[in-house]
Amino acid sequence: MRHPDANRRGLGLDYYMGSITVVAMKRPPLRLGDLQLRILEILWGRKEASVAEVHEVLRPERELAYTTVATMLRKMEARELVEHREEGRAFLYRAKVQAEEVNRSAGEHFVGRLFEGSLADAVSHLLTTREVSRAELDELEKMIREAKRRAR
Repeated sequence: MRHPDANRRGLGLDYYMGSITVVAMKRPPLRLGDLQLRILEILWGRKEASVAEVHEVLRPERELAYTTVATMLRKMEARELVEHREEGRAFLYRAKVQAEEVNRSAGEHFVGRLFEGSLADAVSHLLTTREVSRAELDELEKMIREAKRRAR
């Protein structure tokens, strides 16, 4: 049975209640196109927006019809990425997934698919294929120290 508060809590997990235990299962990876990600970024920044407002923000970046934006938001709602409420005749959309969940899913997909699950290989690739500042290296070293502390 699905836990009734799973979506409202924004946990990014589906909860199923058994007779003795509650088992948490991860949601499948969030595969987003560029337009879907951009729409989520707009909604994360504004908390909620109408189709017209999203269309207006996208207009300088892309030549999209208003109906294309409306259709994309409906498709995203069907995938439970966004939700809406009605205000007068307008639908106000808000993101149903958090940026952290999208980032985590994309990171897991990146490491899993391109580097067969090897975080070391993924980091090595990034360190050798792009410029990394001294400040970024210091930050990475700090993260590694903290991860080692937690792994004890």
